[in-house]
Amino acid sequence: MKTKLSLISSFMLLAFIAVACGSLPGAGASPAGIEDQASLIEALRVSGATIELGEPVDQIFFTVRGQIIRVNGADVQVFEYESAEAMQADAAQVAPDGGSIGTSMITWISTPHFYQAGRILVLYVGDDPAIIELLEGALGPQFAGR
Repeated sequence: MKTKLSLISSFMLLAFIAVACGSLPGAGASPAGIEDQASLIEALRVSGATIELGEPVDQIFFTVRGQIIRVNGADVQVFEYESAEAMQADAAQVAPDGGSIGTSMITWISTPHFYQAGRILVLYVGDDPAIIELLEGALGPQFAGR
């Protein structure tokens, strides 16, 4: 009986730890299972968004070149990394309010919103609630920005 109770207690502890770790920011997959740019585009299209590929984009504070996708006409920058760890290294440099990244202080033309999932870091600079709702539906809440 004592062994059975100990086994049940151990199982419950492991289940609690698994749930707690899965709810940490940046842990696990996005609500839509986004891993890369292609899966983000597909999830946004399934949500009813019109998507067009734009031009490449370089941001001096990120280590990879990005791609602009136009979500219902709004520019959204997507930075795809070789690994989730490489993406996390860049994401860790972003201040909670998005006002600085590493040693770069940024003056945004509008409100910055940073999202992350899988191997991508996503930046939307704007205030359109419909775009924010689409991005949060696919990627979860922003990890930095205002």
